[in-house]
Amino acid sequence: MDFVSKRPWFFLISLVVLVPGIVFLVIAPGVKPGIDFTGGSATTIEFSEPIEQDNLRTELAAFGHPDAIIQRIDEAAFFVRTKELSGAIELTDPLGEAFAPIIVDARAFDLVSPVVAFETVRNALWAVLAAAIGIFLYVWWAFRNVPSPFRYGTAAIVALLHDAMVVLGIFAILGELFEVEVNTMFLIALLTVIGYSVNDTIVVFDRLRENILLNPNRGLEEIANLSISQTLGRSLNTSLTLLFTLLALLLFGGTTIRGFLWVLAIGVVAGTYSSIAIATQVLIVWETRSFGRFFSRSRAVEQVEAG
Repeated sequence: MDFVSKRPWFFLISLVVLVPGIVFLVIAPGVKPGIDFTGGSATTIEFSEPIEQDNLRTELAAFGHPDAIIQRIDEAAFFVRTKELSGAIELTDPLGEAFAPIIVDARAFDLVSPVVAFETVRNALWAVLAAAIGIFLYVWWAFRNVPSPFRYGTAAIVALLHDAMVVLGIFAILGELFEVEVNTMFLIALLTVIGYSVNDTIVVFDRLRENILLNPNRGLEEIANLSISQTLGRSLNTSLTLLFTLLALLLFGGTTIRGFLWVLAIGVVAGTYSSIAIATQVLIVWETRSFGRFFSRSRAVEQVEAG
């Protein structure tokens, strides 16, 4: 298959996916931070009988928590995030009185101060930056035997940023529309996505390197198509196997890891796509210096249509 000639379509698809997320990142602004980043209290409350979420919200507002974020876990359990509390009893006692004779119990209670939250955000940013630099240097070193190894490292980072922006954009939309928050599990999943994305990209690049050395008289675009075709089955099989595992965990796993699993699922799809449609295509465009020709053709088509 001729993948290289379809790169304008690949870039267009990525833009269609990325632009809405970027818009929400700007207007929201950004993803909706959870307790791990803002500080406060998170309590998992369980009732002995099912209750309505609206009734719980009304009662929380009545005793000083109008801005509480409530997420239903099941018919009788809720995850409640509020301003900082001294203990779960500050919620369970007044709720027990309001909903009597229903018994109210706290499954879990977490407290994170704003200072700890700031440290978490700072450490997370340093971790992402360190991962990106390390990946770039490794790819540059690993492909030192081919012309312009710097470009291979840069193309891998472009694909990495593409996948990270896809995940961030989707969660910015979910945060604005459905109050979906991100926490430290989100960052762990994002770092995992970065690792998976680079792994898939290196598989394609490694086959590209082998084919360049074995076929020095072939054009780069032809070698790229051959390399993608040779690795496509492996990439799809690996990704589908991982997605089936994630689906099983989403269906039968606990609620506390679902956010982590959704990030991984989105990242796996984006990473598989970017290794073929972004990293390799950016490398080909850079190596053949075809950006100028592409824009020249675009302007020529516009002039013909206008004339």
